[in-house]
Amino acid sequence: MYNNSFFKKILLVVSVVFLYSCDKDYNEIGGDLIGDNNFDLNKQTYSVLGYNQKTGSIQSNNLEVNPLGIYSSTNFGETTANFNTQLTLSALITSVSTNLFVESVVLTVPYYTDVTQLKVNSDGTRVYVLDSIYGPEKAKMKLSVYESGYFMRDADPVGGFQQAQKYFTDQDADFNNLKVADRLNNSSNKAENDEFFFDSAEHPVVATDTVTGVKTTTYTAPGMQLNLNKDYFKTRILDAVNSGKLASNDVFKNYFRGLYFKMEKSGSSAGNLAMLNFKAGKITITYKEDLASTTGGATTRVKKTIVLNMTGNTVSLLKNDYSVNGSAYDALANTGNQTEGDDKLFLKGGEGSIAVLDLFDKKDLKGYDANGVLTGPNGISDELDDLRNPADGKKLLVNEANLVFHIDAAAMATSYEPQRIYLYDFKNSRPITDYYLDVTSSSVDAKKSKGFFDGMIKKDATSKKGLTYKIRITNHVRNLINNKDSTNVKLGLVVTEDIGVIASYKVKTPNANISQAPKASVMNPLGTVLHSGKSTVAEAKRLKLEIYYTKPN
Repeated sequence: MYNNSFFKKILLVVSVVFLYSCDKDYNEIGGDLIGDNNFDLNKQTYSVLGYNQKTGSIQSNNLEVNPLGIYSSTNFGETTANFNTQLTLSALITSVSTNLFVESVVLTVPYYTDVTQLKVNSDGTRVYVLDSIYGPEKAKMKLSVYESGYFMRDADPVGGFQQAQKYFTDQDADFNNLKVADRLNNSSNKAENDEFFFDSAEHPVVATDTVTGVKTTTYTAPGMQLNLNKDYFKTRILDAVNSGKLASNDVFKNYFRGLYFKMEKSGSSAGNLAMLNFKAGKITITYKEDLASTTGGATTRVKKTIVLNMTGNTVSLLKNDYSVNGSAYDALANTGNQTEGDDKLFLKGGEGSIAVLDLFDKKDLKGYDANGVLTGPNGISDELDDLRNPADGKKLLVNEANLVFHIDAAAMATSYEPQRIYLYDFKNSRPITDYYLDVTSSSVDAKKSKGFFDGMIKKDATSKKGLTYKIRITNHVRNLINNKDSTNVKLGLVVTEDIGVIASYKVKTPNANISQAPKASVMNPLGTVLHSGKSTVAEAKRLKLEIYYTKPN
């Protein structure tokens, strides 16, 4: 027999805990709390000092995506993005026949496409729109693919091979000087080399039935597809199998050290740039070899393939030319005005720049002791001190705190704009509390997760140009106010390629101001210009910290 009284007590306890948890969560988020008879809703803005900090050359190995091409920006000059990757064997090969014929060597790398704009024709063929392409459509460039002569180590010998080897954006000359001289993409089709462009067309694949001889055509999604030198790969790959060069990946990666992709201008074309997932790329060597029958002794010609994956160590290699529209950016001091702030904040991905932010005015004429008694300067902003110690003694409840960044519309009028920016703890190179507490996700695009933390571009409905970026720092501000031992650390602001990537990469030449920057910023080739919080900026565009709060009557 069940004890109904006991279960009623359990139900009551669970209900109380549930209601308390809901109330706690609500007040922690608190973004839409409106004052009632016991509370008044208030908004107050506070000063934000922002200045620019250039990164210089920065670590760029083993990125999730890499730029390739040439991109000219109105504000940041011209960037040429080259790339180097190791190759790995999809399967180890210890022997092949001595009588070989190579049918084809094809390099493929998929392109990103906008799935929302995919169209299917009545015959089943598809029309794609490429995504993450910056610059004029179908702009022609000279693409050269070489065997790399640069061995990319896994570990750094400095320090006894205890740390992973780092490679940097400014090492293009190192890889270019050590490339093997023969150009591998030597097809007579100039669209694969001297007049290469990122093509949105599908690739037809024709298959012939071995019994009926009937041919069928299927299609693969858009991607780089280059026919490479067959004789070269027969000599370098197939002829090396029996000597053990393909018997392990460690031996193979030292023998064939990878591929170097070099981009150059083609004629008067300005070029363009694409973000590519090279790790999904591969080289497929299709060949025929004679196999002797184990029973009758007859020889049979068999078709086989060797697949070389574009995995292993990689590096993004960037060359910046500021003589093309980028002189103003090039003239920026490596470190901006840390006392008064800079008028504009230049965020640039790759080998670029970040903005450093100080919340609250720096004026420090007073302080408070542990009992709230007014004292002299204490090293804390007076604005923050007053929030921690309100004159009427009534504790604030911060409902929401935001940083709203206004885009310099004139500067960015003809430029591609980064879709998202990222705010982080600059001092400790880690996310702030609000990033961790935002568990929102996007089933359509993972890069749009953490939507409450935000940082996504807001655009004008008519012009489709960016207006603002907004980042919520509610819990960060709550901690500063409620926990008086919390340090008001400097915050960093960068463009980001992927909000889910929070690791930091080292700058090649660190100084007293900067030693690392977010990896996701290195992945993104774009830049933007924002208005700062300096008093010389028009009030309507000026960067401020907005705090919405309630306090008891």
